[in-house]
Amino acid sequence: MKYIESLREGERINEVYLCKQKQSALTKAGKPYDNVILQDKTGTLDAKIWEPGSVGIDEFDSLDYIAVMGDVTSFQGALQLNVKRVRKVQEGEYDPKDYLPVSQYDVEEMYKELLSYINSMENPYLKQLAGSFFVEDEDFAKRFKFHSAAKTVHHGFVGGLLDHTLGVTRHCNYFASAYPMLNRDLLLAAAMFHDIGKLEELSVFPENDYTDEGQLLGHIMIGAEMVGERIRTIPDFPVRLGNELKHCILAHHGELEYGSPKKPALAEAVALSFADNFDAKMETIKELFNSAPEGSTEWLGYNRLLESNIRKSSK
Repeated sequence: MKYIESLREGERINEVYLCKQKQSALTKAGKPYDNVILQDKTGTLDAKIWEPGSVGIDEFDSLDYIAVMGDVTSFQGALQLNVKRVRKVQEGEYDPKDYLPVSQYDVEEMYKELLSYINSMENPYLKQLAGSFFVEDEDFAKRFKFHSAAKTVHHGFVGGLLDHTLGVTRHCNYFASAYPMLNRDLLLAAAMFHDIGKLEELSVFPENDYTDEGQLLGHIMIGAEMVGERIRTIPDFPVRLGNELKHCILAHHGELEYGSPKKPALAEAVALSFADNFDAKMETIKELFNSAPEGSTEWLGYNRLLESNIRKSSK
């Protein structure tokens, strides 16, 4: 397979890609054409179908896998595909793993490490609660391993939610060892649960877009509700402990202007908000560096999450 990142101007290709987006438009002369965004696991490519409906141009929609034949050109400094032929392909003609961005780490190994933190918990109620999701609920575990942590900002790839959650849990485990005043089990449980609402906030790949529930409620509220519902199935779960855990989830963005319904009022909530913020920003920088030309020390441009122009440091 010819991955998008390896394409060069002047090539003619005949490959299968995921149609991430398709939109009809008109040229300045009023002639219809189609704007198409193609995707594989290495990136996206702008494509144009200048004569939709002509021979060799079959019908297809966004999120279909399509076989395209065309010429790679350049427009305003970016590669573009001039599509000559296109058809919708059937299951068996492609492997979805080739078309979706995925974590660089092994999903099963990451999940195994996450479970080790549950096994290390001493509080029976928090251990049972975490186990009821990550160990006993097979559907939840399957979805959690596959889901992304964001649409575009950070960890927006298959396995991204697990990757981010494990990173935050690692940081929180360190915080608990460095600051004994922290309730380790509460902090670890909060780290594991802080983003589970994203399972409902974002649709699954390849769409990976905000759901109606996600738009109306957001993952923080959804996650707190999911945890609250499961707590009510565990006999004698301490009300005070449940409220502390839900508070950490509700406050994990740290500030009201960043989307948290509550500001952190517990030491564990403060620690979680820093761990979440740190992991998100380090991943954002890593993704910026990975997209930069090899060996480059040029400025990479303003980043909204980091609120700064970024470049690599000198060797």
